[in-house]
Amino acid sequence: MTILLPSHSADDWKQFLADPEKHWRTSYSARTLAYSWHEARGFPREVRAVLGQQFPDIEMLLGIPEHKVALTGGSRASQTDLWVLACAGDDLVSIAVEGKVSETFGPTVDDWLVDASDGKRERLSFLRAQLGCGEDVPGTVRYQLLHRAASAILEAKRFRARHAVLLVHSFSRTCEWLDDFIAFGALLGVDVGADRLTPVRECDGVKFSMGWVSGDEAYLSK
Repeated sequence: MTILLPSHSADDWKQFLADPEKHWRTSYSARTLAYSWHEARGFPREVRAVLGQQFPDIEMLLGIPEHKVALTGGSRASQTDLWVLACAGDDLVSIAVEGKVSETFGPTVDDWLVDASDGKRERLSFLRAQLGCGEDVPGTVRYQLLHRAASAILEAKRFRARHAVLLVHSFSRTCEWLDDFIAFGALLGVDVGADRLTPVRECDGVKFSMGWVSGDEAYLSK
């Protein structure tokens, strides 16, 4: 929809989950992320610190929880935990935020392609084109990272933003699944790590970056 309603509390985010009763639990990523961002009323402190490595004057304009981005191939959209439109100087920044605690990044590309339909193969080709990563994607790469990154870029194009960011906001005490994030960065030719924002490449006129932020563990008990 193009008409959005304001939230009054973090609990307002619950209604947009695919399975609210299953996913809206203390110490789970959906609830933890919602409380962290809602109480910050903008960028959480640790998120601002990482984004500030590249965008020192960044300002959050709006955030949309569980934001769906249509993708070529099949009918299922990419549902981003939180999509943020921000400004940095005279530029706009599209940020796809993926919240994590202990959850994985979902199936690998190999697992996702088991008995693949023509639609799935079309989608993978579309995602490769958006990210400029060529014909070969290792089967061990997590499919979720591919379509979340593409979502950030697609929304940057839609809103005429010059920059796009895939941002993992992890509340894991042990940085679970950071290795998968690093492997995805390697696919795109960059060395990424915890609490860093790394410029990756220009994708069809959009400057794409990746970042991993260690969240405040206090929100695991909210």
